[in-house]
Amino acid sequence: MKHNEVVNGYRIVNSPTNAGGGKCMWAFAEKSGKPYFIKQFLSPKRPKPDAGGSERSKQVRLEACREFEQRHRGIMKLLKPDMPGGGHLVLATDFFAHGSTYYKVTARIDTSTLEKPQLLESRQKCILLKTLAVSLQLLHEIDVVHGDLKPANVLVQKRTGNAFHIAKLIDFDDSYLTGKPPDREEIAGDSLYGAPEWRRYVQDDGSVKAEQLTTAVDIFALGLMTHYYLTGALPQHSERFDSPADAVSAKEKLELDPRLTDRMRNLVLAMTSRAPASRPRIATVISTLKDSKVCDLVQRPPATSAASATEASSNPLKEDRDFPSPGRLRTNIKGTPRPRREPSSPRPETPSAATGAEPTAPGGSSKASDASRKSRVRINLGDRRK
Repeated sequence: MKHNEVVNGYRIVNSPTNAGGGKCMWAFAEKSGKPYFIKQFLSPKRPKPDAGGSERSKQVRLEACREFEQRHRGIMKLLKPDMPGGGHLVLATDFFAHGSTYYKVTARIDTSTLEKPQLLESRQKCILLKTLAVSLQLLHEIDVVHGDLKPANVLVQKRTGNAFHIAKLIDFDDSYLTGKPPDREEIAGDSLYGAPEWRRYVQDDGSVKAEQLTTAVDIFALGLMTHYYLTGALPQHSERFDSPADAVSAKEKLELDPRLTDRMRNLVLAMTSRAPASRPRIATVISTLKDSKVCDLVQRPPATSAASATEASSNPLKEDRDFPSPGRLRTNIKGTPRPRREPSSPRPETPSAATGAEPTAPGGSSKASDASRKSRVRINLGDRRK
């Protein structure tokens, strides 16, 4: 697509960009006087009738397109803008093929970026996390896994006259039904926020089956995000590992910020359990967040911090069930980012390809925080960038 081009009735009103878009291009558009955000998928491509190649290769590509369409249209049928609570989600309004290329359209959402959520006071943090959890609950109640949960896919808004920030979920392109993810070669996600079972699935570990990728994948990511929103940094882990999931998969405990309250520490540890079945359901997360004091940051003497950490790690919520130990992994994912050992102030990512926010010019400020960095593995196990 190009500036001023009309695609299926949508006129492109700016120069398309790949900034923050992974395996797609995106732009703003207008149709019937209304503003939209439009995404152009770079793959799969529908083969033209006169396309070269064998008949067999054409059929393989057509089957990939059928599966792609079925998954996107299936999620759109489940996630409708007029569904109860749909205001917490930024959902697609149109999905179509134009020529050999697929497109998806959402309403254009203008929002400012909350650069330092950790600076909010406890009640504000709690409401932000609760609205995020409620957004996720809408998906999990209908057995939908978001599949790419991370700060870049959360819009944080503060409406005029409202004292609190609220969260809205965006970008459902990688969503799937619980236990029914895309094939290992096609599944997408972000290595920094991915769960242990997801990491091993995309690394072709045969001991992890498709049915093990459930809504618990989102809970693991939400646990990491909760720590980030409260403290400004992800949990720490040994530098031997490329991601929190890899550390947890190796049975190493994540190092949480000692300022967390005991209840929040217990919750985050449970949410980042190694075994999917050991993680709490989203309703438990929401229930815990009813008390804003759980989001306090408490200054403790070193001895108290150590004692709290020991107590929290033995909490019944954290009881880990058997989970297949890592087998021989095919190292088809390289250069994954690891959280820094020292927390730093976050810098907003390049706008996600589903926010509808104006692209940020490259360059920018000093250090980026753990959570705001782009993942070097926005995975499609192909050319996808997170």
